[in-house]
Amino acid sequence: MSRNVLGEELLPCSYDPLTGYFRDGCCRTDGNDLGTHVVCARVTQAFLDYSLSQGNDLMTPRPEWRFVGLKPGDRWCLCVLRWLEALQVGVAPPVVLNSTHEAALDHVPLDVLQKNAWQNRLDGRSLH
Repeated sequence: MSRNVLGEELLPCSYDPLTGYFRDGCCRTDGNDLGTHVVCARVTQAFLDYSLSQGNDLMTPRPEWRFVGLKPGDRWCLCVLRWLEALQVGVAPPVVLNSTHEAALDHVPLDVLQKNAWQNRLDGRSLH
């Protein structure tokens, strides 16, 4: 069983759009995941624009990769180092703690994730 940064069972990040390194809805990882896609975030336009400026277009659909393209408010498993880079320039999207894999703690202290967390509340969006 995978654990989140709070030491609890890792909860799904999103099924719509379908996210995760394994495209199973969860921010799980293994040794083949060179990007370490473990931070579940609620993406913002500022982050999407920043990611595009860094050469990673997360907005354009790429059906051949089973990628529908993201819009603000979508939840997505981000590379931990890209999230940290975005934090350093002030555009990191809020983190969903219960869906962020514990491997994120290898790069980001828990208190930093908590300060940048999406409030633990239902936001009206279904994971399905």
